Amino acid sequence: MQENNYSIKNWAKDERPREKLLAHGAEILSNSELLAILINKGTRNKTAIDVAKDILALGKNNLQELGKLSVKELMKIKGIGEAKGRRRQATEALEKKTMKSSKDIAAFLSGKINDNQREVFAVLFLNQSNRINHFEIISEGGITGTVADPRIILKKALEENATNIVLCHNHPSGSLKPSRADEELTKKIKSAASFHDITVIDHIIVSDQGYFSFADTGLL
Repeated sequence: MQENNYSIKNWAKDERPREKLLAHGAEILSNSELLAILINKGTRNKTAIDVAKDILALGKNNLQELGKLSVKELMKIKGIGEAKGRRRQATEALEKKTMKSSKDIAAFLSGKINDNQREVFAVLFLNQSNRINHFEIISEGGITGTVADPRIILKKALEENATNIVLCHNHPSGSLKPSRADEELTKKIKSAASFHDITVIDHIIVSDQGYFSFADTGLL
């Protein structure tokens, strides 16, 4: 079979991403070059780097946004076939954690939102076994509060095939006491979610003083 003219194998050795990585380290590689190494192969008309650039474009050239893309969305790109999609799905399955208690949720969240200097509202989207399908910061506010739109949360929950969700936000002030607004928003989201057979199993507040669970204290 005639070798693909777009193959990176035809490039000079010092220009190939894998060789550059080995010789100089990851810091000199662009995001597209790093992705190309993971992708490994391109298509008949595109190198792995070209495919990587398409993937980055789908993620708005932002690695954080890229991480939010589903397997189906990635497979829309020519060069990311079913095998690579399944590999990503298998990897995601291995990375999914089961939330068995408010302590588990708080431990997971502490590294995600606790260090923010402003209040952020996030949601854990869980499957029926309470394994994490997706985590996302829904909104960011000021030092004293933030607002979360229930419609955005429920839309995302349906997209992520979530059966259960955990609401969560941080208190930069350190206080773990929920506000009246926190309680009202929780009830509003819980009520709206029930119409879609989605259960709000907890609302966790985290701060440098620890965590507060709505479920543990009977507020849910």
